[in-house]
Amino acid sequence: MMDGHYQQEDREASRRKLAHQELVERILRALPEDGVIEPLKGLFLARVSTPRQRVHSVVKPSFCVIAQGRKEIWLGNSRYLYDPDHYLIATLELPRISQILEASPERPYLSFRLELDPALVYEVMLNAGQSVPSPRMDVRAMDVSPLDTDLLDAVVRLVRLLDAPDEAPALMPWITREIVFRLLKGAQGVRLRHLTTLNGYTPLIARAVERLRQDLNLPLRVEDLARELGMSVSGLHHHFKAVTSMSPQQFRKQLRLQEARRLMLSENLDAASTAYRLGYHDPAHFSREYKSLFGNSPVRDIQRLREETLNPSA
Repeated sequence: MMDGHYQQEDREASRRKLAHQELVERILRALPEDGVIEPLKGLFLARVSTPRQRVHSVVKPSFCVIAQGRKEIWLGNSRYLYDPDHYLIATLELPRISQILEASPERPYLSFRLELDPALVYEVMLNAGQSVPSPRMDVRAMDVSPLDTDLLDAVVRLVRLLDAPDEAPALMPWITREIVFRLLKGAQGVRLRHLTTLNGYTPLIARAVERLRQDLNLPLRVEDLARELGMSVSGLHHHFKAVTSMSPQQFRKQLRLQEARRLMLSENLDAASTAYRLGYHDPAHFSREYKSLFGNSPVRDIQRLREETLNPSA
């Protein structure tokens, strides 16, 4: 009896190793050089050959797998570390800080990211006979869990479609549904189910996130936002932080400063002009907040980013 158990474990380990090797090989073939591509709609592959400084970005609802390397993500004060043995799920569009920790020319960092459509998650949930959960408001919008072999196998089959473009339109929706199904049945199923609740509390937090993303140049009082949502200020603050690891004020400040960075890079604005465009009345205060988030003054930070763009191998 025990021999059969060990044989099953050996078969599972061998299957997992082969699937992982295939995923690495297929991403390397799709990306012979460093970069990010979207070979199929909503599917992103990345390759990076050197560890990077922290990157500030906004992540969409996604399922993320690392084929090779290691990465950490900061959401507010919460740190998430994952590698080829774990996957990450984000279920709201959130500002985050990420850093690749392990990468080299010999063993580049390789990753897979599949955007999650909340409507599709809800459809799969209902088709699988899973009931709508009781309303909750404090379901964290990001977490890391162990990656099982069946889920890894579905990821590999989705990446295989890159070599079968005539089959991709028909098969990708089915494989994507299988991935969502396995996520719903796995360790993060509760997270996905609660964040697709139509009449629960979490959609209020999603509405708050959307509201905070609008009109970044205009002042927004948390009291007004709470009133719009029919919540108390303390209730909004508590539940918003439970989901995003940030207060509404911290969330909005990160969005404003990321937009400031984008404006200075893409429109060649100076720091003072950018500050006024985003509603900062004191450029010095803007510069202090910018340095606190990005680690450099606006001038030095933008200069560094432009130099990296001109010399990406440095």
